[in-house]
Amino acid sequence: MSAARIRVLCVDDSALIRDLLSEIINSQPDMEVVAVAPDPIAARDLIKRHNPDVLTLDVEMPRMDGLDFLERLMRLRPMPVLMVSSLTQAGSEVTLRALELGALDFVAKPSLGIRSGMLEYAEEIAEKIRAASRSRPRQATRRDAPPPVRLEAPLVSSEKLVIIGASTGGTEAIRRVLEPLPANSPAILITQHMPGGFTRSFAERLDRLCQISVKEAEDGERVLPGHAYIAPGDAHLKLARSGANYVARLDDGPPVNRHRPSVDVLFHSAATQAGRNAIGVLLTGMGKDGAAGLVEMHQAGAPTLAQDEASCVVFGMPREAIALGGAGEVVALDDVAPRLMALVAASGRAQRV
Repeated sequence: MSAARIRVLCVDDSALIRDLLSEIINSQPDMEVVAVAPDPIAARDLIKRHNPDVLTLDVEMPRMDGLDFLERLMRLRPMPVLMVSSLTQAGSEVTLRALELGALDFVAKPSLGIRSGMLEYAEEIAEKIRAASRSRPRQATRRDAPPPVRLEAPLVSSEKLVIIGASTGGTEAIRRVLEPLPANSPAILITQHMPGGFTRSFAERLDRLCQISVKEAEDGERVLPGHAYIAPGDAHLKLARSGANYVARLDDGPPVNRHRPSVDVLFHSAATQAGRNAIGVLLTGMGKDGAAGLVEMHQAGAPTLAQDEASCVVFGMPREAIALGGAGEVVALDDVAPRLMALVAASGRAQRV
């Protein structure tokens, strides 16, 4: 017998988007659209009737806001949800809130040429639905949750760096790594798979939550302790040297592992430029981007961490790195930040001896 198809329910007030998603999904051999709905009210009955494996959900809809619906859904019947979001500043901020509420990932609607744009990303949409069907539904981030315990760090050399890569589920994973870190943490460079236009909102959100300063990386800027730099959604981020200083470099070269920004590009540059002065961290995500780069960092003498399966939304990227021997340690998500501070402290003691 062939494996059961992934059952998808598409919720969108645009008939065009509903038709395009149905066309894309039904053209795949392993998935099918079991129903479509123009709004969340209609979707509630269809969820009960069809019991879908994955829900695609627009944010702005009549009768009930998509975020209100998502919040209720994740509280009452948690399931994998893929957001369909507009490529606007407002759209990116709402999408980040949806990810806080438990949505797994998102697909960006093109602002022009919607049909050609959606069909161009058909393979990516199908892959995200596959990843969603295998993922663990996440609990929403409670707005009234107590703040994380703030960690302390020793005096940090400007030579020490933390290099982080993530994909599906990574926005919340990165938040949980950065939020407890003290203001005097080592400099941090981050590649999160995300389209252009979303990364600035992501950086601004983290900057409001964290003690360290978080910003979208700019080409040529000096990399400083107490700061985190996020790769823009349309460029590779690399670590480089300018005299005695580390600087960020942006590169609009071709995608690597079908991604730009690519985690492997960042990890490769860190292995080459920083060696054992860097710490590599590979978090949740589908695919294999970052696995080979983490091996390079490990071989260059850098401590390397991979997120464990139990705490990943999708275990693809960490699994690949572990299989290749690139992960020096496999740790739960909430243990990543304390482990980073312990490695920084150990490095400082070794330098003083």
